[in-house]
Amino acid sequence: MKIAIISQGCAANFGDGEKLARKLLQEALSKGEPAPEIVFTIDPNSAPDANRAPDAFYLNVCTVKGNAGALKLLRNTTEKFPKARIYITGCAPRDFRAEALRICPSVTFPDAANGEENLRHPKLRENSFIGIVNIEEGCLDACSFCSTHLVKGRLRSFSPEIIVKNVAALVADGCKEIQLTGQDCGCYGFDMGTNLAELVQKILVHVPGDYRIRLGMGNPRHILQYKDALLECYKDERVYKFIHLPVQSGSESVLKGMNRRHTVQDYEILAEAFLKEFPLFTLSTDIIVGFPGETEQDFEATCNLIRNTRPTVCNITRFVARAGTVAAKFDDASNYPPVPDSMKHERSAALADIFQQVAEENNGHWIGHEEFVVIEKSGYREGTTIARNSAYRPVAIQGSFPIGQKLHVRITDAEPFALIGEVIA
Repeated sequence: MKIAIISQGCAANFGDGEKLARKLLQEALSKGEPAPEIVFTIDPNSAPDANRAPDAFYLNVCTVKGNAGALKLLRNTTEKFPKARIYITGCAPRDFRAEALRICPSVTFPDAANGEENLRHPKLRENSFIGIVNIEEGCLDACSFCSTHLVKGRLRSFSPEIIVKNVAALVADGCKEIQLTGQDCGCYGFDMGTNLAELVQKILVHVPGDYRIRLGMGNPRHILQYKDALLECYKDERVYKFIHLPVQSGSESVLKGMNRRHTVQDYEILAEAFLKEFPLFTLSTDIIVGFPGETEQDFEATCNLIRNTRPTVCNITRFVARAGTVAAKFDDASNYPPVPDSMKHERSAALADIFQQVAEENNGHWIGHEEFVVIEKSGYREGTTIARNSAYRPVAIQGSFPIGQKLHVRITDAEPFALIGEVIA
């Protein structure tokens, strides 16, 4: 049997996809069945080959920004592979399931590979260079715009001992990058008397080797509670100088409507602390523009926040109401009237311009630096390869190099979304 697992969205969802692959393999082996052939990608431009087409698809979908992308994936799959069985996992809220069944009445929604994993088949992953380790599920928040918590529920942290064991297995299998991920890594361990900083220190102590850890998204109010301990973790060269702190807005009024439980100042304190300790640190954040009730003053506050805290990565999203969320009920009669779509587009374009200028200036500080980078994947431009440096910045290099190779490079130029490097002989 051939099975295709196609994941969308965040690292946590890709991690769940790899967990699902290992679960399906283990189930087959435990029943004495032949091991299925499992693939993670299907070339969208290739003609279907009946002899090599998957017998089943697991579409591990993401609906955080709306259902359109997940529904498009489902339509394309059913049209191109009409004989394949279709299973849907991932962030699939009730409204999405109803739409999916209208497109494909035979689709099913199985219990996915949720929960803690005791890694048995470390080789089964999308990228031989990257090991994704889900450290928790769920969160401790109830943001008014978010449908993910309706699917994933409350925080469930996984055992630090098992996480350390899984990381060790992946490093032993050749992984150069370990991604610790979850719906909100910032609150990891709060349900068992520990935290993310303590987990990272356990990994650094008990897993020797030539690898780097990339920490997943963490809400500011949680990370603020152990900021100093986390800063200590980043002093180890095996931790990428990168953090993802989703602030969502620079307006306290908008944050209140979002039911975000941090303040703008919480985010500013963290941004200042990390950039002061590590001047070339990569600060990543998320912004939602056009949230109901957002005024011009609110939007300008967000623009100023980006100018002042200077993130090098900023995921800008136009607000989309998700069915079943509190924000979907906001209307003209509420304190949070909808923002017209045309204004959302204008604001997102304006913020993107501001951010890209900041990012290009940040990246410009790398020009002239020499350091070792690790090859991650082929580049988007023909004849290039993408590597990652110590701050998880993508470095575009001319030429073709094997994944996982370490190269000594000099940064020669910078763009908003990447550094340009040349190999030093």
